[in-house]
Amino acid sequence: MNRKTLVLPALVGLLAPVLVACGAADGGTGGGDAIVVGTTDQFIATADAPAPLDPAYAYDTGAWNVLRQTVQTLMHAPEGGGEPVPDAAKSCTFTDTASESYRCKLRSGLKFADGSPVTAEDVKFSIQRVLDINADNGTAALLANIDTIETKGDDEIVFHLATPDATFPYKLSTPAAGIVSKNKYDGKELREGFQVDGSGPYTMKTETKGDQITKVVFSKNGNYQGDLDLRNDKVELRLFPDADAMGKALEAGDIDVMTREMSPDQIKEMSESPKDGIQLTEMPGLSIRYLAFNTNDPAVKDKAVRQAMAAIVDRGQIAGQVYGATAEPLYSLIPTSIGAHTNSFYNKYGEPSTSKAAGILNKADVETPVKLTLHYTTDHYGAGTAKEFETLRDQLNASKLFSVDIKGTEWSKFRPAQKRGDYAVYGLGWFPDFPDPDNYIAPFLDKGNFLNSPYVSTEARQLIPQSRREADRTAASKAFTRIQQIVADDVPVLPLWQGKQYVAARTGVVTGVERLLNASSDMQLWELGRGSE
Repeated sequence: MNRKTLVLPALVGLLAPVLVACGAADGGTGGGDAIVVGTTDQFIATADAPAPLDPAYAYDTGAWNVLRQTVQTLMHAPEGGGEPVPDAAKSCTFTDTASESYRCKLRSGLKFADGSPVTAEDVKFSIQRVLDINADNGTAALLANIDTIETKGDDEIVFHLATPDATFPYKLSTPAAGIVSKNKYDGKELREGFQVDGSGPYTMKTETKGDQITKVVFSKNGNYQGDLDLRNDKVELRLFPDADAMGKALEAGDIDVMTREMSPDQIKEMSESPKDGIQLTEMPGLSIRYLAFNTNDPAVKDKAVRQAMAAIVDRGQIAGQVYGATAEPLYSLIPTSIGAHTNSFYNKYGEPSTSKAAGILNKADVETPVKLTLHYTTDHYGAGTAKEFETLRDQLNASKLFSVDIKGTEWSKFRPAQKRGDYAVYGLGWFPDFPDPDNYIAPFLDKGNFLNSPYVSTEARQLIPQSRREADRTAASKAFTRIQQIVADDVPVLPLWQGKQYVAARTGVVTGVERLLNASSDMQLWELGRGSE
């Protein structure tokens, strides 16, 4: 086959968005008004994270959803998913059969929002900047396989890769590869604060309270030239402290749409007892939740401790009692809807079993009960997180093999502490950068990983680049099967569940709601319009 064409495995179960609840329409609010979207994402500038919206630092879904509106990339994910297509680029292609050289030609007349031209040198500067800054958030790891960047004139750029990588076009579609101007961004230092400048579909202005954003207003960028078709002129992103406050704003008509993260209780209530004038839409999702371990911490350094936890945890109870229909148990880092998935943890540990866990600990001469604190973030993944960790604590303590406490911390403090290695065990979620099994493996196991984890599997780190050689991604399944087995045996992370995603909107007011989030939870504000469909 043509090695220049990346063939994705089937995304089993990724269906079109489903209307799961609907109330009566109550009319619009005026075609000229900004569409108001609610979110519980929080953007805070702190001493540990002073540049939350810099493409060289940002590496969470909320920040990327701001950047996707304002910073353009060479490629982007098309409507409905699939292989990336050009955005800032006119064309991009591998120029060899080994997936080691990737050439892009820019669209003619590209401009930043301030009217200055976008050139190949700007693209090179932007991506080299991410690599040079090499922030501790893991962002640079996405682009670390770039060996050299070559420009030819003002409109052509060639990426020479250190090793073959058929997933590289996907990486160029992420905000980590966002194009910024050397006149606005320093090549060696992060840009502190909340200002973002680029050539994307919108410009943005923020309202802040202290060191925290309260509102972002996105206005159509008249200089944007790319592949996207904007269906609105202005969108306001309003930040709420929790799902309940966001829900009340929707009911009151203060916002038109609410997105992540709605609470499980909200989703259940809207599904079973629809409210007049509010419509709930279920969308396919690829997000996962997991526990991760600082494998250098004495409490969990012995993998028998981690294996015993894997044998005890009842994912079905967590998914069913905490999240209901919005989640399902997950037995691998790679979710069931991505090709190459195997139930590696179930294959090794089976159904939850205290006796099996006891046998693992006894064989390793681990003294029980093992004392642990499970750490979680209180304000990043939604209202169900606290109950989820209460359930985990109760499951482990009921075994008498563990003595577990839990502790919640706000994200702005949680993430820096986690990266420093302050926590032996902690909970995180993952929203994929792109829908490929590689992106559920490399960010956790490769050098410079997102977790800043001390865990190293030499075999896994050899298999990761081997898997990227395969343009036909189904041919990489053997490597991913082995990596999943390694993870189940060593348990540097413990997968828990995978989730769906939901959007609620006022009926008859906004169109395009079913396209607002793609399967990777990328927010596509340009899909929203005024009126009814």
